[in-house]
Amino acid sequence: MAMTHRPFPARIGPSSAARSDLAWVLAGTVLTFVLSSALELQEQLAALAARFEAWQADEIPLTLIALSFGLAWYAWRRRAEAAQLLAHNRELAHQLIAVQDSERLAVARELHDDLSQHCTAIRIEAAYIQRTQSGAQIAAAAQRVAATAELLQHSVRRLLRRLRPAELDELGLVAAVQSLCEAWQQRSGAACTFHHPDGLAGLGEAVDATVYRVAQEALSNVMRHAQAKSVHIELAWIPTGLELRVEDDGLGFDTDARVHGLGLLGATERAAALDGQLTVVSIPGAGTCVRMRLPLRTSRLASARWATAAGAPQESAA
Repeated sequence: MAMTHRPFPARIGPSSAARSDLAWVLAGTVLTFVLSSALELQEQLAALAARFEAWQADEIPLTLIALSFGLAWYAWRRRAEAAQLLAHNRELAHQLIAVQDSERLAVARELHDDLSQHCTAIRIEAAYIQRTQSGAQIAAAAQRVAATAELLQHSVRRLLRRLRPAELDELGLVAAVQSLCEAWQQRSGAACTFHHPDGLAGLGEAVDATVYRVAQEALSNVMRHAQAKSVHIELAWIPTGLELRVEDDGLGFDTDARVHGLGLLGATERAAALDGQLTVVSIPGAGTCVRMRLPLRTSRLASARWATAAGAPQESAA
């Protein structure tokens, strides 16, 4: 049976659409002028406005003209903002694609350099076991296979942890962030403290992953750039939701002069995906504070948890 294909409509570029819209505006203007001239609308409006002189009705046409110019200026400003936002989103998309490609390259390299070598070693030992007749050599080869398999399992776990933090599923948000803080302290040698309120269970997988990843990125930046002696991580309830703060006493930097890296860019997008906001406050020589605020599903739930954390009487939900 023959298949018929309907051709796609030709795409109209922005310049063609603009010319078409401008033509409609000019046509409407000319039509308005012709009708006004034929029906003498201006004279009729003037006579009608004269009846309501006490209410200054004759000033309405000039007021409407001013309003039209104001709306045109407002639309022009919004168009400029939309163009800037579009350019920012394009740059952000390119950067996020670069991050994804870099992560995929790192995973592919680890699969090739680590897992592939372990698999090759197991295949060699298996072939050796098939050829040899000595029981002692077979036992030794089996031990080497077991050791290689254990290394392979550790590599798989490390790779899975890189793709998805297993601590969140196994321990929960609080214990996962505490484990992250302790591991970072062992690697960096700097003190890391973590304070948190009650009631952090049941926030949802997306909120848990976002809080964990943002804290992880903030700690990573402290280790690479800050040269800090101590870091403080705090989760706190606020009236509108949940707040994460990661503060260090390191070198700090000028937030206006320095371009944020891809890590903080990804953290900002994680917060924005949950209608949250991430801000970085830093003073050269006085440390850095990364703060993220995430709204909860309902303001009543956020207010109730904040009241509980602050020691105020909690309002019962309806």
